[in-house]
Amino acid sequence: MTRLVAIALAALALPASVAGGTPITVLAAASLTDVFPRIDKAPRYSFAGSDQLALQIRQGAPADVYAAASPKYTQLLYRDGIVSKPVVFATNKLIVLIPRSNPAGIQTVYDLRHEGVKLVIGDRSLPIGTYTRQILDTLGITAEVMKHVVSQETDVKGIVSKIALGEADAGFVYRTDAKPVAARTRVISLPGWAQPPVRYEVAVVRASGHRAAARAFIQRVTSQRGRRLLARAGFGLPKQP
Repeated sequence: MTRLVAIALAALALPASVAGGTPITVLAAASLTDVFPRIDKAPRYSFAGSDQLALQIRQGAPADVYAAASPKYTQLLYRDGIVSKPVVFATNKLIVLIPRSNPAGIQTVYDLRHEGVKLVIGDRSLPIGTYTRQILDTLGITAEVMKHVVSQETDVKGIVSKIALGEADAGFVYRTDAKPVAARTRVISLPGWAQPPVRYEVAVVRASGHRAAARAFIQRVTSQRGRRLLARAGFGLPKQP
């Protein structure tokens, strides 16, 4: 009996995301690549564009948790009964990222209108692509800036990589994406009045065979520790109920 009790206590001591011996699978927006493993290193993570991941879940890809950089994708999956009720856990802002050498001499977002500028943005199907187009429309410079687009990436990390490597003069990314490449890049802030609301949502996938562990993962993300790590990574935090 003593041995059985010891085994039970050992199982309880395991992280919730690995209870039962199988790590849960978390599909999450690429902009969460650095922070989620700090919050919980146990799950199997797959980071990509929110739209790609939503499509994978619809097609039956194995997943326990889905986290997106826009409510659009989680809410559509919730409407169709594919995920549980989503929870907002973080916010973000857009910036313009430029190489530290700044060969195009960019000082403000309006300089993206200058001839010869090579701009990288997200594909319009991505949250970052949608937000980029929204902010350009709000600023009234869409036509002038979009003609300088040389690449439309399928996730935000692709944009960051091209700027950090000096393959383009500027790119629209999330504020949090600048931190890991701060030594090779610079940040151009965007007007606060033009910023679209950027909200991240997370939900349990209903087809999951590990729903309790999936819910425990979300509790870790929304816990005080999780919120501290998100804030340290540069994310904004929604008000707690």
